[in-house]
Amino acid sequence: MPVDDVVLAASGDSAAFERVYRAHVPRVHGLARRMAGADVADEVTQDVFVRVWQKLGTFRGESAFGTWLHRLAVNVIVERFRSLGARRDRFLSDSEPVLEVMPAPVRARPDLAMDLEAAIADLPDGARTIFVLHDVEGYRHEEIAGMLGISAGTSKSQLHRARQSLRSLLNRVTEEPETARPQASQVRNRR
Repeated sequence: MPVDDVVLAASGDSAAFERVYRAHVPRVHGLARRMAGADVADEVTQDVFVRVWQKLGTFRGESAFGTWLHRLAVNVIVERFRSLGARRDRFLSDSEPVLEVMPAPVRARPDLAMDLEAAIADLPDGARTIFVLHDVEGYRHEEIAGMLGISAGTSKSQLHRARQSLRSLLNRVTEEPETARPQASQVRNRR
């Protein structure tokens, strides 16, 4: 997409803004789906582009437009969590056992593999947000802490819990029934 469209859109050209929108909506929607969940991804994507329209005049061209848009989208999504009162409520406390908080869904056909995206969607919102920001989008824990208003240690802890939960969710679908699986001690003894 030519930078001219961004400049034209910033000056109020709605046709140019539509071209900007069409060029970037798949990436923004994917980010919204991963961070906020599929059920609100459309609404969040719309919120992001409303904010883009409002803030486009502040884009100075010091970085790529896609980079600026991505950061703005992350900020809109994080702000949404805060405004819904979900900032701290969505995170697991350090004393809660992860697997008791988030049981695996019962499936009619357990032999069907659950894909990673579905497993990410099953994470609690806070853990999903940190997983996506760190492992998918590449933010450092210090950056995540600043965005979410938490400590870097909490970010690390939540990422660890999210990874454990994902592993558990993915293993439950792809492995044999619990009674047929070797115990962890039996696996260690074979090595």
